[in-house]
Amino acid sequence: MGGELLTIGAFARASRLSPKALRLYDELGLLTPVHVDPHSGYRHYAPAQLERARLVAWLRRLGMPLARIREVCALAPGAAAGAVAAYWAQVEADIAARRDLAAFLVDQLERKDPTMTEHRDLAAPLTLRCAALTDRGLVRAVHQDAAYAGPHLLAVADGWGPEGGPAATAAIEALKPLQDQDLASADLLAVLEEAALRAHRAAPTGDEATGSTLTALLRSGARMALLHIGDSRAYVLRDSGLFRITHDHSLVQSLIDEGRLTPEEATNHPQRLQLLRALGAGTDFAPDLRLLDARPGERYLLCTDGLTGVVPSEVIEEVLTGAGTPEQAVAALVSRVHEAGAPDNVGCVVADVVEV
Repeated sequence: MGGELLTIGAFARASRLSPKALRLYDELGLLTPVHVDPHSGYRHYAPAQLERARLVAWLRRLGMPLARIREVCALAPGAAAGAVAAYWAQVEADIAARRDLAAFLVDQLERKDPTMTEHRDLAAPLTLRCAALTDRGLVRAVHQDAAYAGPHLLAVADGWGPEGGPAATAAIEALKPLQDQDLASADLLAVLEEAALRAHRAAPTGDEATGSTLTALLRSGARMALLHIGDSRAYVLRDSGLFRITHDHSLVQSLIDEGRLTPEEATNHPQRLQLLRALGAGTDFAPDLRLLDARPGERYLLCTDGLTGVVPSEVIEEVLTGAGTPEQAVAALVSRVHEAGAPDNVGCVVADVVEV
């Protein structure tokens, strides 16, 4: 590299990166100085490194994670341009998803405000019209998904391992007594969590890992408790669209969250089935819990990854919007899974919130 070497201070001013950032990028191997004084430790950079430094600065302004910046910087200009375009497309998709989630949360919070005029709608007696359906699929030799739908309880579970089927069934069975309990004055989240904990403790054990996901909704009046652990999912369909209200507890989802993997790459990732949280399998019991307010006209979907792994969300929304009844909806969803090859078991529950 030609030209007189620049001190870290001069290089920071020229590249518009702070000395602190430059030291971090050196540690990460992202922007290594050409010379480090062995006695003082002072870093010196070549003027030719400014182009890479400015690219790093621009990519950081885009919010690109450092691991991904390293990959982009290693590419030829044309390939790097494609990588930046792909990253920004992902950002825009993530922003759209967060916008939808923000709208969902605003609506939920407004319902809890007694000064909102629409709050009186929550006083109307409600019930759930619902249907559940599971299917072995076209490839798997055994069926390890379970589902349940009742006017007070909705649940799906996806088992794996040698005793995966019994684990999923046991998870659902542990919750089913809640369907007939008087929950009018109960702490819904505590009741649901305690039942799921019993299922976690009772999960089959053996030499090989066995466990199950569990996603469930427990309703009393207009209140709904959501419990979620694993990578099964819950959605709600409203006039404004379909919203996912759970977050996958999987390795690939954590990599997506960290910016190290795109959703498209996650589809074929070799560890896409690895869960970070689940029932049984020697893991800690750490479900997500939240309270929701139900409203007439909403349609809820709980499903295992046998559906979401092969049917795009826009198709799921189309099916849920077009189906007249929950029974028609679950049948249509399983049909779409079969059209996609049904490589996995599938379990789904659809429930409509209606006034009594």
